[in-house]
Amino acid sequence: MAKSKVIFFCQECGYESPKWMGKCPACHQWNTLVEEKVSKSADRHQVGGDTTKQRKKPQSIKEVSSKEESRLSTQMEELNRVLGGGIVPGSLVLIGGDPGIGKSTLLLQLSSQVANNHMNVLYISGEESEKQTKLRANRLDVKEDHLYIMAETNLEYVIDAIDQMNPSFVVIDSIQTIFNEAVTSAPGSVSQVRECTSSLMKVAKSKGIPIFIVGHVTKEGAIAGPRLLEHMVDTVLYFEGERHHTFRILRSVKNRFGSTHEMGIFEMKEEGLVEVSNPSEIFLEERSQGVAGSTVVASLEGTRPMLVEIQALISPTQFGQSRRMATGLDHNRVPLLMAVLEKRAGLLLQNQDAYVKVAGGVKLDEPAIDLGVSVSVASSFRDQPTRPDDVFIGEVGLTGEVRRVARIEQRVHEAHKLGFKRIILPSNNLGSFTPPEGVELIGVNSVQEALKEGLGD
Repeated sequence: MAKSKVIFFCQECGYESPKWMGKCPACHQWNTLVEEKVSKSADRHQVGGDTTKQRKKPQSIKEVSSKEESRLSTQMEELNRVLGGGIVPGSLVLIGGDPGIGKSTLLLQLSSQVANNHMNVLYISGEESEKQTKLRANRLDVKEDHLYIMAETNLEYVIDAIDQMNPSFVVIDSIQTIFNEAVTSAPGSVSQVRECTSSLMKVAKSKGIPIFIVGHVTKEGAIAGPRLLEHMVDTVLYFEGERHHTFRILRSVKNRFGSTHEMGIFEMKEEGLVEVSNPSEIFLEERSQGVAGSTVVASLEGTRPMLVEIQALISPTQFGQSRRMATGLDHNRVPLLMAVLEKRAGLLLQNQDAYVKVAGGVKLDEPAIDLGVSVSVASSFRDQPTRPDDVFIGEVGLTGEVRRVARIEQRVHEAHKLGFKRIILPSNNLGSFTPPEGVELIGVNSVQEALKEGLGD
């Protein structure tokens, strides 16, 4: 009989301890250590067939083939962009998101497109039966003959199905429902998630099959399970969005085969997820013109330039301490920029409440939006609207200077495509390219100059 011992695992970071502790020494979270029994069985790592028994010899780096395999391109250009050009054979991709955001819908549509190319696809659901998956497929008009569905949670049966079928693409929905019989802990625990992901990674690498696994998220928005899970996989995608909005954002936070922080935008409709090819136009279609506190910034998400509206509302505080609230951008950035405006531009903002928002539900985290946020705050404070055909680009330093930003040419061309006439940008970015016809570039060195050009001071 296999021996077993009790180990306490942290449900947040995966830290192991032989005894219970109230506070995890690794992530410093309280009441996260859970008791689990770990088997010492010799068969623990034998799940997955003979892939774990194959021994390899060291090779010279010159002998290793560096020929890149052709990627599996899908019909979703947004997904291809996020993945870096398509699905890489043998890759393990983790996709997480809030419940009901559309993860299963996205993967079922993706499976349908791959199966449409006469490639066998295996869709394994651990949360729904075959009949429930079929009902969703009917709603999405998925009828491909090469798409096979299977309701299973036992890892051994899942790997046996992959060995027998040898599909070209596999989806596991979700990893928290799959369990390994050799591990005595419950499905979804740190041990189960780690062991199951490790076995699936060996299958993907040895057979060259791309595997997409769905991961649940915690209330803080991070993928549930040990942090090791994100280190094991090749790509980590987050599917974001608000239930009150139809737009969904697929964001890459880790990608071994492409750039990180890439973003794809979809819209949820009755027939499923539909790509948004021009998100700038969507985010600006409801913009109110001639209203103080509204500016347009040119942000860069990965390789894609995107124009978004920044809204600010400045009002006198009713309490002893003023409030600073931000939606869609770093909340620590707003007080910093307001301090620069007060010190360098002479705006008395210490007794004013500030509410700053990125319209459309998108999240921006690059410094090139600083100038737009600063002008938006000043516009609302002075009740002076900006020109409707102005775009603001630039990073604002603590001394009030406007600093150079990267890929300015792509941002300018995106603004020109949407009909904007004036672009206020750092002076150091002038002269590096030829602007499109009909676009006026105004270089500024400080936030004071930007306010003078944007608000007519």
